[in-house]
Amino acid sequence: MTPPKIAFETRLKEAACETGALLSRLLSDTPLADEIARPAHLMAAMRHGSLNGGKRLRPFLVRESTALLGGPAEAASRVGAALECMHCYSLIHDDLPAMDDDDLRRGQPTVHKAFDEATAILAGDSLLTYAFDIIAAPETALADRLKTELVLALARAAGPGGMAGGQALDLAAENHAPDEDGIMMLQAMKTGALIRFGCESGAIIADASREHRDRLRAFGHKIGLAFQLADDLLDVTSDAATLGKAAGKDAARGKGTLVALHGTEWAEERLEVLTAEAVDLLSPYGEKALVLQEAARFIAGRDS
Repeated sequence: MTPPKIAFETRLKEAACETGALLSRLLSDTPLADEIARPAHLMAAMRHGSLNGGKRLRPFLVRESTALLGGPAEAASRVGAALECMHCYSLIHDDLPAMDDDDLRRGQPTVHKAFDEATAILAGDSLLTYAFDIIAAPETALADRLKTELVLALARAAGPGGMAGGQALDLAAENHAPDEDGIMMLQAMKTGALIRFGCESGAIIADASREHRDRLRAFGHKIGLAFQLADDLLDVTSDAATLGKAAGKDAARGKGTLVALHGTEWAEERLEVLTAEAVDLLSPYGEKALVLQEAARFIAGRDS
């Protein structure tokens, strides 16, 4: 039997390659049915913001959670690509001067630097909209009822009560530092919500029971908290060359984080607890869950 860590690393790389190839096809300059035209400059900016590497962790979570419950792999690939479009839109907008004002993303110029601010806004808008197109399209071979559930779940995860709302709280935190509960809510919304969707969507795609959906949702919540905590830890302990983006920006902007509140030792201990809780949630699935359990350990221990 392949060790879980090696199996995870292999599956993560495969998912990244396949997601990148699918996104490349989806983001071609050729218009789809009922589209009038695809401006080349806009499409180039969209590709710059989404085909620039990255681990493709969120599509991986969609694929693996779907496989765990025996759902269709092709539909999972398309839903994963839709989720990655949503994630990349958020990064493009997050990097804008009016938001976090970053010049570097995944080791290369951010979209507003490589193009311009207006194009970056439109590229983000287009990726956001296209995410729902990909799910709803006939090529995503799922029952309409399941597509509706996916669209609703993604909208709730990405909208004012999820990622976008979390970004609003994050900007406000620069002027009024939140307490611990406020930080946890902010992070569960800004970062955790899309990761949670990545796990929960597998149960929807597989048309699984509410019990399975709730369990994967809880798993996604735990690893989402761990992801952001690890990110905050890296912001303190790593450098721009390793991260592929600026380091130390949270402290420079006065943003409240759990690491700033409690220190690095507490954060490392908390990551261990979150990982153990996430792994335990999937224990009823036995060996079928080993890769996802290893994903939880990777998220907590990553170095970039």
